[in-house]
Formats: sequence, C-alpha cells, structure tokens
Amino acid sequence: MKINNSVGRPQGVTSPQEIAGGKAPAQPQVNSRGTGDRVDITSLSSQLQALESKLSDVNVVDSARVDAIKQAISEGRFNVNSEVVADKLIASVKEYLLNQKN
Repeated sequence: MKINNSVGRPQGVTSPQEIAGGKAPAQPQVNSRGTGDRVDITSLSSQLQALESKLSDVNVVDSARVDAIKQAISEGRFNVNSEVVADKLIASVKEYLLNQKN
C-alpha cells in the first residue's frame, strides 16, 4: 500500500521549509463584503451612564457619623442595644428568605 500526499495544505498555511527558503507566508484572503453585524446603542444606555455618574458622586458612608461613633467607643460612651440589633437582624433574615422564594 502506497500513501501519497494527495491532500493539499490548507490555504494560507506556510511550511517551515518555505519559511527557511525565504518564501513569504501566504496572506489569508479576506472577504471584502461585511457580514452585516450591527450594534445599536439605545437612549436607555445613555440614561444608565448618566445615572452611574451621578451615583458615583454620592457618599455611601457618613464619615462624620463614623468619626463620632469612633470617638464614643474610645471614650466608653457607646452603648449597644442588643434588642434593637437582634430585631433588625431577624428582620433582614426574613426579608432575605422572602426574596429567595420569589
């Protein structure tokens, strides 16, 4: 049984011998017609971008209140009401569980 090289090389593939021999690699052919892909940016995206920039200016943390609490803790004046903490923790867990069901 004789095996020959009847299957040609794919277009655009250059062999190592051709590169060593100084032949330039074949350039792949590019289809000059576009594929028709399109991207549409709606007005909603510009509204979202404006909202995002406004939100970036909003302070998430009230640094004056944080400083006041730090001062109260360091002076021993800060009292934690454990009943309020427990009630708020239970409420947040209930809300979380209700949202998980939906």
